[in-house]
Amino acid sequence: MQSNLNTSSIIALLKKEFLLEFRQKTSLASILLYVLSIVFISFLSFKSGIKPDVWGALFWLVLFFAGINAASKSFFTESKARSIYNYTLYHPTEFVISKIIYNIVLLWVVCLCSVLTFGWMISFPVQNVLLFVLTLLLGSAALGGSLTLMSCIASKTGNSYSVMSLLSMPVCIPVMLLSLRLTKNAIDGLDWLVSYKYLGGLFIIDVIIISLSLFLFRYLWKE
Repeated sequence: MQSNLNTSSIIALLKKEFLLEFRQKTSLASILLYVLSIVFISFLSFKSGIKPDVWGALFWLVLFFAGINAASKSFFTESKARSIYNYTLYHPTEFVISKIIYNIVLLWVVCLCSVLTFGWMISFPVQNVLLFVLTLLLGSAALGGSLTLMSCIASKTGNSYSVMSLLSMPVCIPVMLLSLRLTKNAIDGLDWLVSYKYLGGLFIIDVIIISLSLFLFRYLWKE
């Protein structure tokens, strides 16, 4: 195992992740189909209109479960032989950084598709678009970092998907609460001063989650 971080290794791992994603298009397609299905069912259920608070809660619930589906395959698809091979070839921090970046980018894509689908089928009540975009970027980064670590932990168990869902809930609840609050502020068009502390809190959670993922992964990597 290498002792020093190598940027070229991280880039190579990222290229591998994206190449595999484009070759196995069914994975991303299934996530987008999930989002489309949930939004369509919501459209049929709320034909008379949907309150802005409900819109925000529904949006983040869809994004959370779509994120679990997206991040779950980070380690579930890795065989034991492949894991041993990666262990001898890459530094653990290089490996987990590439996984986190990939999952964050994937969640940003899911966010974009969710916003377009919600706006097309239901509505788009957001008044402060910039605040909403910042919330999506920070919230998705926190979800991507935490779900990557939860995927690694769950992959060590037999019932991986169930364990990941159970582990992800308590970790992601603070992220969801802050993201919901910021989304409500964006929908109501409140002044930026009201949202600064929530944006700061979400940013701090991002730093803590990603730092913990980098620290803890090296121990999980040896298992």
